[in-house]
Amino acid sequence: MKTRITTFTVALWVGIIASSTFAMAQAAVAPPSHPVRKGPNWVCVNEKAPWQPRDSQGEFIYKDQLWILGGWDTPKTPNLLDVWKSSDGKQWIRTVEIAPWGQSDLPVSLAFKSRMWIMGGRKVPGTECSNKVWSSTDGAEWTLVTPNAGWSPRLSPGFVVFKDRMWVLGGTADFYQNDDRTLMNDVWSSADGKEWNLEVANAGWSKRAHAQAVVFDRKMWIMGGGSRAPQPIPTNDVWCSEDGVNWKEVTNAAPWKPRLWFSSVVYRDRMWVLGGWAKEGNFGDVWYSKDGRTWTELKSDVIWTKRHEHSAFVFKDKIWVAAGAAEPRYALNSEVWSLEIPRNWFEDQ
Repeated sequence: MKTRITTFTVALWVGIIASSTFAMAQAAVAPPSHPVRKGPNWVCVNEKAPWQPRDSQGEFIYKDQLWILGGWDTPKTPNLLDVWKSSDGKQWIRTVEIAPWGQSDLPVSLAFKSRMWIMGGRKVPGTECSNKVWSSTDGAEWTLVTPNAGWSPRLSPGFVVFKDRMWVLGGTADFYQNDDRTLMNDVWSSADGKEWNLEVANAGWSKRAHAQAVVFDRKMWIMGGGSRAPQPIPTNDVWCSEDGVNWKEVTNAAPWKPRLWFSSVVYRDRMWVLGGWAKEGNFGDVWYSKDGRTWTELKSDVIWTKRHEHSAFVFKDKIWVAAGAAEPRYALNSEVWSLEIPRNWFEDQ
């Protein structure tokens, strides 16, 4: 039996198609559900710094210099053990070619009490983790402060300096197997790198690695991170604490997508989230917040390519990004970028 096509049928289908097209067009131009602001452009300070391209390195500001320590090359080659410093992001000086730490993939790295510190981390190839604590005053000569910190061997914990102590938060004992046995949500602190106090064995936030921690508004904050393997399970929750023991969930879902391997800094009286990775690939977005709950996405016409496990610093009144595994195809790089937000820029909002 043949179907009879009438004028009414044609009109009905035309109406359906038109309505669907209009709805799709509306969806395509729908405004974002979060605040977005156009910002200044990033500046590529150095397209190819003299240090080997890498990711997952240690980094900090120490004695008015940018510092980069160790990092990851490939899963089958040893992790890097060199140390570099720069006063401007353009010219770099290597202070040591092979430091004695051994583990330098996803370590803790801090500047504290006129010394630089590196601890924990992973030795590549494999997943052997450390709880050794090393320190230096010049980046060339390193002292083993303790071969066995109070906390268990781990990689990729959160870490900060807060209330005149160094803090280590969570992490994982195994890069390739993240589960309830290997992931952690304990919190430790130390005033000297040798003696460590367990502040809380199970913080309020879920066990996680690859998160970011910062100090802001007289509180310690931890955000994002999660599980990487065997299946990526990233988060985008935000927590804070005034003492490292009692933790408050500020939001269980920030507007930035759940992610691992991102960077975070405090700049212009705001917390910032930069880049990162999830199962769908790298991120190249930039966000800021004054309270951890409401986040604004910063859009720049010129910016570094999407990447993860890059270094981020606040130095000379700018945000700096260096290295990382970037697009295309997670290529390691030795780029150095900076962004300056004018001091009165936020007042114009």
